[in-house]
Amino acid sequence: MALNGINLALAWNGQEAIWQRVYLALGLTESEINEYFTGPAFLAWGRMGNLHTWGGPLSRFWHLKQIYLQHRILDRMRSFGMIPVLPAFAGHVPKALTRVFPQMNVTRLSSWGHFNCSYSCPYLLAPEDPMFPLIGSLFLWELSKEFGTNHIYGADTFNEMQPPSSQPSYLAAITTAVYEAMIAADPDAVWLLQGWLFQHQPKFWGPDQVKAVLRAVPLGRLLVLDLFAENQPVYSRTDSFYGQPFIWCMLHNFGGNHGLFGSLEAVNQGPQAARLYPNSTMVGTGIAPEGIGQNEVVYTLMTELGWRKDPVPDLVAWVTGFADRRYGLSQEDAKEAWKLLLRSVYNCSGKACVGHNRSPLVKRPSLKINTTVWYNRSDVFEAWRLLLKAAPNLTTSLAFRYDLVDITRQAIQEMVSLYYEEVKISYRKKDLILLLQAGGILAYELLPVLDEVLATDKRFLLGSWLEQARAMAVNETEAQFYEQNSLYQLTLWGPEGNILDYANKQLAGLVEDYYAPRWRLFLETLAGSLAQSVPFKQKEFDKNVFQLEKSFVLSKKRYSSQPQGDTVDLTKKVFLKYYPRVVNGSL
Repeated sequence: MALNGINLALAWNGQEAIWQRVYLALGLTESEINEYFTGPAFLAWGRMGNLHTWGGPLSRFWHLKQIYLQHRILDRMRSFGMIPVLPAFAGHVPKALTRVFPQMNVTRLSSWGHFNCSYSCPYLLAPEDPMFPLIGSLFLWELSKEFGTNHIYGADTFNEMQPPSSQPSYLAAITTAVYEAMIAADPDAVWLLQGWLFQHQPKFWGPDQVKAVLRAVPLGRLLVLDLFAENQPVYSRTDSFYGQPFIWCMLHNFGGNHGLFGSLEAVNQGPQAARLYPNSTMVGTGIAPEGIGQNEVVYTLMTELGWRKDPVPDLVAWVTGFADRRYGLSQEDAKEAWKLLLRSVYNCSGKACVGHNRSPLVKRPSLKINTTVWYNRSDVFEAWRLLLKAAPNLTTSLAFRYDLVDITRQAIQEMVSLYYEEVKISYRKKDLILLLQAGGILAYELLPVLDEVLATDKRFLLGSWLEQARAMAVNETEAQFYEQNSLYQLTLWGPEGNILDYANKQLAGLVEDYYAPRWRLFLETLAGSLAQSVPFKQKEFDKNVFQLEKSFVLSKKRYSSQPQGDTVDLTKKVFLKYYPRVVNGSL
């Protein structure tokens, strides 16, 4: 981040350990606190008030290691001159506090993300309750005592949560309460607020409601993140956040999904448009992805724009220069491949860009998956051909090898979509033979081949993903707990598939043992319904496939973190087998 000029970043590790101290001081028991915190894979949503309990509890070792890690993070950030954003109290409290303080005035909000109140429905403290400033200032005092402060704090009271009242007076009061709790502990406090809530629920957040929040804090003491500005900017419909400074942010990826995707033209033009907006209060550019480790070209462009006054004048020239820098060698076929990707997968605009990878491959199978894309798939297949043609000169580049896996993965993903459409057509025509042919290629050829290709690169291994989770542990019991948390996040995202496949990835092992079995069960069920002349029942299938999904998450199977096979050799074989079918339209 420092090398790319990023000078402001979240530093939220270790906050649960600080909250534990505060809650213990307020009279909660350790078991009540343990019951409140989510597991490590879901802490972001616990911290924003969306969830509690799910995936927990956090161990004593977790808290100790996170405190240690946060000190290291802050030391490094400050040594670089970067400003860490620390957490603050947003008003959410554990239910157990009402046992200690029965007169406490709290409101139970509605549930979030298809979770029931066992894991959601947070308790929100009333702004006029005397406990509000006490809890908020206690937390910041304890936090600052442990970590010091750079005076910028993040807090989000209504992230994807509908407030109990739309009255501007209420919204202003609770915003004021959060801010006053900050300045009680730190008179120099500046509040960093995600602007996502205004974009996520535009019907609730009308001009009066937005203004009530933004004007409740003195101008300049609230810094707003226009979180999804490359697609749905909020500054332009709020008169530049009614005078509060804001940062133009690129969100790009919901869930950290694999899949070639980006809005490079919108990213390129967006910051300048915001800066030149009448009475603009824009003070910087930012990146707010839910997961990185994919589509590096998008993040490279965005970080470069932080150094530019004007947009990149020629994106085609820029992307070919990106290819040269990325591979350390100028190669014409690689440049041409990147030009095709720029005009296709990286040219998303409008509603198509909300969400990320909606491929059938990573969705629970049904007959209603929309496979429409905003680009011409032939551009992806031609880019695949050109990158393979460039391979003899670039095989020593690890970045090239990664891209070769990624473009092959994308090509297979596109073919899965095409064969899925064939499956739907054959089912509707009641053609069992064609259904078995198309479905057989999808589930018994393409998915195993995809798994094999992914297995050639450590960066596409489920074993590598799980190895990182296990590395946080101090013993085997804890390692298994962290591993299961990470598996839940990749798949069910809740005990009942509450936000199913939201954080989907395409990793070797995950394709073989999670996606492929689902598709095979789906195709067997469809074939059975045709053979028996009975309708396919989605609800019944969902119940059956859930057992497969849950079995995968609960399995103790270990996955290798060592790649197998040669990327170039295998992708060539896959290309020679399937590319002629794509070109000739003989899928």
